[in-house]
Amino acid sequence: MPNYLGKTTAVRPWISGISAIFFLFGIIEAMQYFRQAHVVHHNQYHIVWIPRFRRRFLIPTVAEYVSRKLEGIRKYYPDIVLVEKNIQPDHVHILIIIPPRMSVSSAVNILKTNTSANIKKKFPFLKKLYADEKGVWSVGYFVSTVGINESIIRRYIKMQEKEDSGQAKLAI
Repeated sequence: MPNYLGKTTAVRPWISGISAIFFLFGIIEAMQYFRQAHVVHHNQYHIVWIPRFRRRFLIPTVAEYVSRKLEGIRKYYPDIVLVEKNIQPDHVHILIIIPPRMSVSSAVNILKTNTSANIKKKFPFLKKLYADEKGVWSVGYFVSTVGINESIIRRYIKMQEKEDSGQAKLAI
């Protein structure tokens, strides 16, 4: 997976500290970590946005084009990893990995700006739907983090003192 310099580096989980705890709860195998200069991360977000006025213009041909444009953004922004996407007639769902140095709002801005400009050029009927200079997407969006559930994090934090002193009994 990409690092800040555009190089691909995927990190296999190490069995110590936090990984040992998470391994015990059976979730470490499903997660892929990304390594950059001084950070190892797994920042996944579920993001949803809608067209302005909730117009249902994402018909199959437009949706396929938007899908290709979303995948093509990786060429220019290699740190943004699109994991999953689903385009409905009136909204877009994506599961995305964003590096820690990039804010969620800047990543969403990149995605929405690049797709909006391209689909307005490709599909002339959108120029009639959205006659003004603004894009086709609404200003807002929904975002939620995706990752380890709260109860596992709580158990890890509670066990930290015992683990640091070597008293934790880990049954693997």
